[in-house]
Amino acid sequence: MTTAPTIGNLRVNGATLHYEVRGRGPLLLLIPGGTGGAASFDGIADDLAAACTVATYDPRGMSRSALDDPGAEQHVAEHADDAFRLLELLSPGEPARVFGSSSGAIAALHLLTARPERVELLVAHEPPVVEVLPDAPEHRMLIERVQATLRTEGLMPAMAVFAAGLKKGGDATEPRAEIKLPPQAAARVERTMANLPYFVERIVPSFMSYAPDVQRLAALSDRLVLACGQDSRGELPYRPAALLADQLGKELLHFPGGHTGLTTHPTEFGELLRKVFRV
Repeated sequence: MTTAPTIGNLRVNGATLHYEVRGRGPLLLLIPGGTGGAASFDGIADDLAAACTVATYDPRGMSRSALDDPGAEQHVAEHADDAFRLLELLSPGEPARVFGSSSGAIAALHLLTARPERVELLVAHEPPVVEVLPDAPEHRMLIERVQATLRTEGLMPAMAVFAAGLKKGGDATEPRAEIKLPPQAAARVERTMANLPYFVERIVPSFMSYAPDVQRLAALSDRLVLACGQDSRGELPYRPAALLADQLGKELLHFPGGHTGLTTHPTEFGELLRKVFRV
């Protein structure tokens, strides 16, 4: 059953965040990645809200979360602080469960290291923290190529360079079965296309140059679940989470689908998330 969420706005430093709340009980904060916003979680939020309070939001600069200065540089620490401010608003004094995907998982990792008292358990799904990889210089060059292509050729050629760099072997053209998205998900993809320029120009270079505090994560590893898509093996977003899990002595959790399994396999994805959070 679909329930209309309670919608709110929260003033934070340099932005106004659009957030949505469903359900009752302990808080579960869902942090979207890529060009997604609160709508990224439409396929799972209602089911999760049957057992807890589910909060979703548009990250600063995305969709309905307007920046005071549209040209402002973006920083992981500031995005993590936005998540902290939402926790303070919605779960004052109580640690919350947190899920983050892709760039949202990077913000969530920083939240855990900066404000561990506010996080009961974090599930970080494919955070592309490529600075932990032994071939990190290669990926810095990828980001430079994406930015250069954006300046000289435009948005879609830059996205093609970026997509190729994320794929196994750097090849974005290998044959794949076409995935038919549910109608709601297809509509969401269309809506989030408007976020692409901001994502490529300011989120990608900032977030993919972020180096997590691995020693701090090790000290907090009992509150951290590192996760990947079962179809992502060999692709760039998979590798940092797998390496971190190995370094921290953690089992790597596999969700259905690939990097965008939340969109392509929402039912199965939500079921596993409920098991992990025990809701």
